[in-house]
This record gives sequence, structure tokens and C-alpha cells, in this order.
Amino acid sequence: MLPKRGLCMDKFAFKAKSYDKEQRRVANVKNIANKIIDSIPLNKNMRAIDFGSGTGLLLENIAPYVKEIIAIDKSPSMNEVLSQKIPKLDCKVEIKEIDITKTDIDIKVDLILSSMTLHHIEDVKSILQKFYNMLNNNGYIAIADLDIEDGSFHQVDTGVYHFGFDRKKLIKVAKEIGFKDIKIDNASIIKKPYGEYSVFLLTAKKASN
Repeated sequence: MLPKRGLCMDKFAFKAKSYDKEQRRVANVKNIANKIIDSIPLNKNMRAIDFGSGTGLLLENIAPYVKEIIAIDKSPSMNEVLSQKIPKLDCKVEIKEIDITKTDIDIKVDLILSSMTLHHIEDVKSILQKFYNMLNNNGYIAIADLDIEDGSFHQVDTGVYHFGFDRKKLIKVAKEIGFKDIKIDNASIIKKPYGEYSVFLLTAKKASN
């Protein structure tokens, strides 16, 4: 784990307007979305959360397959970009500008999505526990993030706590919380001038009581 860093109000303000213009990022999220579509039995009755939704790159790919997505992100600049997309999306989308690592919200959903956000969360077990509590019985999580890397992935400090994750350790945490049918598969490869970085997709289910 990295040492805790001081966070300004909006770490992504400087990049929000150009976020969707980086083809490498768009391609990575598209790969992740396709893996989610292949891995989770999505349907138009589903209510979902996109945690760390940013400009909505992931949720706009998932929107045609679900009924509603609640976009949760604490970045006002990212949320502003997403808000402009909502009229064109294929499901109902609601934005909640909150930090759920610090605030509990009374929401129950069938699916929780997250792409490249977990490494920005200091207490991973705590947030996965919150996800578990927010899921309906038989609900799913689908979380994509980096495999362990050498710290070179981020060239700018946007509040990074983890240089990727060990898959076996993450599975162990999910099991301890109570998730079932846990799987981690390869989802994408991000190619940068200074290296290649593998991305996994963790899927799991909250079993019925």
C-alpha cells in the first residue's frame, strides 16, 4: 500500500474535458465493458451502480442492457461531462456526487460496476463490504482494475493508494466478506510508451439468504 497522500477537492478537474479523447483509455473501457457483458447475465430489469463513474465511459456501454444506472463519483468536473451525455443514453441515469467511502447511502441494486477506481481507494475491504451491503440477493459486482505494477502507470498523482492488486489476495478478501462465484479474468491490456499494464475483471455474486 502506498503512503496516504493529501487530496485536493477535485483531482480530475485538469483532465475531465479531455478524458474521453484519449483513445487508449476509451479502448480499455470498451474491452472491460465487453467482458462484463460476457460475464454477467444483464437484463433490462436491472438497477446498477457505476462506482467511480467519471465521464461515463463504462456506463454508456452498459446502459443498453440495464434499466437504470446510478453514477457515483465525487469529482464535480467529471460529473459535469457525464451530465451532458445523459439525454443520449439508453437507460435512466442518475448522478450522485458523493464519496461513499465516507458516506453511507441507502440504496439497493442488482449490479455494481467499477472500472479503474479501486486503486484510488485506501481501504479496499471496507468498500467491498459496502458493495455487498448495497446489493440485492443474487446481485453482482463487476470490478476492473490493474494487476500489480511498478508504480509507473500513473504519471500524475490523482490519489493513488495501490500499485495494482494481487488477484489471489483480492479473491480472499471477497470470500471473507461473503461473496460467492468469485472469478477474476483478463479484461484488457493498456499499452503506454513506457510499459504494458494488464487489467483484470473481478466478478462475484451475493447469494440469496
